[in-house]
Amino acid sequence: MCGGAYLRLRMDCRAAGTSTTSSCSPLDLESPVNRPFAPHTLRQYALLADGERGALVGPRGDVAFMCAPRWHDDAVFAALLGGEGRYAVTPRDPRFVWGGHYEEDSLIWRSRWVTTDAVIECREALAWPGDPARVVLLRRIEACDGDAKVDVVLALRAGFGARRMTVKRVADDLWEGRTGDLRYRWSGVPAHARPDGDSIGFALTVPEGEHHDLVLEVSRDPLPDLPPSPEDTWQRTRQGWLGAVPPFDGSAAPGDSRHSYAVLRGLTSETGAMVAAATTSLPERAEAGRNYDYRYAWIRDQCYAGLAAAVSGGVDLLDSAVRFVTDRIFADGDQIKPAYTVTGGPVPSERRVKLPGYPGAPVQVGNHVNAQFQLDVLGEALQLYAAADSAGRLDETGWRAVEQTVTAIQKRGDDPDAGIWELDDRRWAHSRLACVAGLRSIAARRTGATARAWEDLAAQILSSVESDCVHSSGRWQRAPDDERVDAALLLGGLRGAVPADDPRHVRTWEAVAAALADDGYVYRFRQDPERSLHVTEGAFVLCGFHMALATLQQGHVSDAVRWFERNRGALGPPGLFAEEFDVIQRQLRGNLPQAFVHAMLLEAAQRLGGAGVSTPGFGAAAR
Repeated sequence: MCGGAYLRLRMDCRAAGTSTTSSCSPLDLESPVNRPFAPHTLRQYALLADGERGALVGPRGDVAFMCAPRWHDDAVFAALLGGEGRYAVTPRDPRFVWGGHYEEDSLIWRSRWVTTDAVIECREALAWPGDPARVVLLRRIEACDGDAKVDVVLALRAGFGARRMTVKRVADDLWEGRTGDLRYRWSGVPAHARPDGDSIGFALTVPEGEHHDLVLEVSRDPLPDLPPSPEDTWQRTRQGWLGAVPPFDGSAAPGDSRHSYAVLRGLTSETGAMVAAATTSLPERAEAGRNYDYRYAWIRDQCYAGLAAAVSGGVDLLDSAVRFVTDRIFADGDQIKPAYTVTGGPVPSERRVKLPGYPGAPVQVGNHVNAQFQLDVLGEALQLYAAADSAGRLDETGWRAVEQTVTAIQKRGDDPDAGIWELDDRRWAHSRLACVAGLRSIAARRTGATARAWEDLAAQILSSVESDCVHSSGRWQRAPDDERVDAALLLGGLRGAVPADDPRHVRTWEAVAAALADDGYVYRFRQDPERSLHVTEGAFVLCGFHMALATLQQGHVSDAVRWFERNRGALGPPGLFAEEFDVIQRQLRGNLPQAFVHAMLLEAAQRLGGAGVSTPGFGAAAR
């Protein structure tokens, strides 16, 4: 049905079934859809994801970014970064108003356009669950009110736009070809469509009340003999999402919790690995050099998602996190890397891609974290294991990984590391406090000599932090040679390195509110004492949710709700968080969507709900 119950956008769309009366004509070369798409502001993009790859869809029905066949492979649609390659379904009438929503508890997106004389929707999804070897991208054009007149164009470009595609019609409604080392097949293409060089385009009219299906497959391997049935694939995708997201009845924001959980599921591969984001090179600050590739699985982010899932009862995400982290601990031990590909491989080194880039930043793939050691991930891993054991989800294999993680901390707990913000190697207070918290949380799950030994190790590391990272004001400071306050230091008390009423934690919480907050948002740390916070970077939405949790922990429920509500509004219409939020311009900054922000919303909402916070009526439309 056009619209759907989620936003109460109900239209009188009639019988299902692919239209046999749709009309088609060659695409007008002067049509807007046949010209390059300029990038939109990030808040306007929706995410399609199936665990193995993701696609960003813009307000003009343009698939602006998608890598294939997996997250870390090169893009086949790279218009977001100024590259060639596009797949667009756009209203023929240039005068239209854009909208859209996700179907209940899923990443099935409905682009919605109100034109001068029609209401058109395009139902779009990556087939769920995803096949690691084959992309299946579904698009269903629905004529809700009046005839749907749209322009459609496909131009696959492997290698971030560098490789052209071959074009061959193999049946009346079926085209196939190659681009680079990838094969593709496009079904549902009307008989009168024609190639334009190495792209395929057509104008399509779908009569009111009917729909037309398009299915795109992309793979390195030979494709199946027959293209997938649109009806069967849509049904399987919808059924796959049904029941995949918990109800979150105890959450302070059940609708947002379910959506965030769906986003996290969409970013999580069958291997258990969750990518940090679906994109690369989206700038955190224009021309500031902070444009990174986040299409990899960070151990820290995976632990954050697992902890949130444990609090909220999402056992599938919890099990995925434990499985992936355990595999990496067994493989690398005290040489564990901060991030991996979703297949467990090494993150490639950074290299430039010759594209204009999203305005404000050049394009680069790979990530410099492949050469870093980040001590805090060992502590985060222990926190994850403790949460899994508390939920009854840690087996003997997991406990062996616990012992190996403790051994790694014993060996490297005094080493300088790059820290949570991935900077230069120093003795970061947060990294050591993360290990203290992890050791104490896992020791609480054991008894006897083993538990005492882990507690002793925690006390030893805490003593080292007390000796060189207590500021003269009584709060924690970033490092022995860096007196600044850092929002990451809230996590020491939040995760149990010290009690909630420890004066150093309380003073850190007060200092973050006084020095790093602006209009309800929180920054990581002050980068330049001579300039305002917003001049150097955006507010970190993750830290805003940390502040909500820390405030709740101090017993200030109403203030915690204010922090939470302010930061959960730092998103666009599709409900996706980026890493940073520009407080002045009210814009998203950085890669999209940022998984750990969605994870922290999930945890904060659940803990607020546990404290008795409720939002009557919120989320009701999604149920």
